[in-house]
Amino acid sequence: MRSSAVRDLRTPRARDDPSCELSDAQVTVRLQPRAGRDEIVGLRDGVLLVRVSAPPVDGRAKKALCKLIARQAGVAPSRVSIVRGERSRDKLVRVEGIDPGTLDAALGAGT
Repeated sequence: MRSSAVRDLRTPRARDDPSCELSDAQVTVRLQPRAGRDEIVGLRDGVLLVRVSAPPVDGRAKKALCKLIARQAGVAPSRVSIVRGERSRDKLVRVEGIDPGTLDAALGAGT
């Protein structure tokens, strides 16, 4: 089994039912602000490494993170939120309305 930073938040019954609507997925992220450009670097130690050019001032780096993940996942930025780690480098980010496997592929978290 490959390691991934993306978690499936559906119940076991919903995972097996193909008629079940898409659920939320969570991804563990390590954020590096003030980088040269916004990019998803890849998976390191089971955590998705993300670099953003915004500084960690007034929530600008957090907003840039949510915007980058939303763009990569193909969802609206309002569907991406930080669940844990508001003031930490390590964050738990929730993406609503996307299948965990699809999010994994979109972010390249399983590679």
